Amino acid sequence: MQWRDRNMPVVDTHADSLLGVLAGRRRLGELSDEGQLDFVRMAQAGHNLQFLSCWVEPAHKPERALGQLLRFLDQFWQEAEAYPEHVQVVTSLDALNALIAADGVGAVLSIEGSEGLATDLARLRLCYRLGVRLVSLTWNERNALADGAGEDPGGGGLSRAGRAMIAEMNRIGMIPDVSHLAEAGFWDVLETSDRPVIASHSNCRKLTEHVRNLSDGQLRALAAHGGIQGITFVREFLGGSEDLDRVVDHMQHALDVVGDNRHLGLGSDFDGVDHPPSGLEDVRELRRLADRMSERGIDEDTVVNIFGGNYLAFLRDAWAQPSPLGYVLR
Repeated sequence: MQWRDRNMPVVDTHADSLLGVLAGRRRLGELSDEGQLDFVRMAQAGHNLQFLSCWVEPAHKPERALGQLLRFLDQFWQEAEAYPEHVQVVTSLDALNALIAADGVGAVLSIEGSEGLATDLARLRLCYRLGVRLVSLTWNERNALADGAGEDPGGGGLSRAGRAMIAEMNRIGMIPDVSHLAEAGFWDVLETSDRPVIASHSNCRKLTEHVRNLSDGQLRALAAHGGIQGITFVREFLGGSEDLDRVVDHMQHALDVVGDNRHLGLGSDFDGVDHPPSGLEDVRELRRLADRMSERGIDEDTVVNIFGGNYLAFLRDAWAQPSPLGYVLR
């Protein structure tokens, strides 16, 4: 994205755009009036890298979760194969560096809620080979790995199988995502994971009391562990406000609590929300958010870090060592 005479890479760690594609309503390589993000609008916005979530809806859980997860993975690759002129699949450090050098549009697969994996480490490894690079153990409910945020107050932490899943993610180079975990699970992941983790789309509980938001203690611990919080545009997590300022409020609070601008990014939840905040109706409006951040006194280097710099540094570190798995998709 060209902003204030700077080339500002843009990275976002959560969007549910594959849902509409899987339902047959649109294609991501075609400009659409539906939803908030596609590859064409990403190019128009100067948005470089989008993590696309595979979220298995509750109606498919648990018996049909694996089948639905596989349909998501297949649909992602169908989109990539159908529109190679519009998107580059990013699964490695080389692919990431090539994307940024070309100022292109890229996509990464993620899993939101691991019911499709059950407790099977082989399924996790296969998903890595199929291009998945980010995994959250739960959505909002309890599963065999952990309790989701919807179980709070009082939700439990990771099961033994959940701890084994995190250990295997560390071993193969998969990034753990703590968004949607009950708070006890959040702390268990930080204790279990030898590698930094992210909260792909979570806001600040101090500003909005919601089980999906993170406490100040969690923000500090996530940063101390080398992680990043992705600020999301979900109204309920923002506090019901519809304007850009409420998004900036959560950013500023996280910056103040952590005291370091290297641990904050974007996790929009585009296409997972029906009505984003006014001024962020779709991905092409992201520049307005950068402008508002600057108007509110956030310095330009910090804006650049939040919009993509922090996640690029995180991913380059995470992917610096090759996975111990053999052949994987590139």
